[in-house]
Amino acid sequence: MSKVLYIKANAKSDGLSRTFKISDIFIETYKEAHPEDEIITLDLYNEGIDFLPKGNLDAVKKPEEGIDKDHPILKYAYQFLEADKYVIAEPLWNLSVPAILKAYIDYISVTGITFKYTESGPVGLCTGKKAINITSRGGNYDAEPYVSFEMGDRYLKTMFAFLGITDFTTISADALDVVGNDVYAIVEKAVMVAKITARNF
Repeated sequence: MSKVLYIKANAKSDGLSRTFKISDIFIETYKEAHPEDEIITLDLYNEGIDFLPKGNLDAVKKPEEGIDKDHPILKYAYQFLEADKYVIAEPLWNLSVPAILKAYIDYISVTGITFKYTESGPVGLCTGKKAINITSRGGNYDAEPYVSFEMGDRYLKTMFAFLGITDFTTISADALDVVGNDVYAIVEKAVMVAKITARNF
């Protein structure tokens, strides 16, 4: 049995978010194909994730042995470490990820929990896991001339690799805000990809 962490990072509600339409169907299809697996949904806005509070950085630099896993900051790093698979759902905002997702990455990137330093540099401790990023983007950032502007999916892929997760897939619905595009068709195409991908994830 695998433990799947479904990380949702969008201020829009499920009914209004194009990203969540795709990711929720991914999760539904995944459940059908893997009924024995556990799905943990972490909606960052409902969770109230905030920036790391001033004065508490020592806790995320080097946790003490046997520290309580219910610690308000470190609990997210432990939860992340204990998962086997990750599904991230986020829109591209201002060429990157929503700030709340960046704040979450700061919470889970903890020396001694999700990565460590060695003589040859940092090493991720979350090896043998897999992740998928489901994103929606107003422009076509999957092709030139704008592909180099995209720093959301690229950032997540880099950070997950830093934590030891190199099996990283992306499903994107692009050019949703380009005038004249068939938004429904673009989203539905991404939904079909999500269904196919979920069965083998």
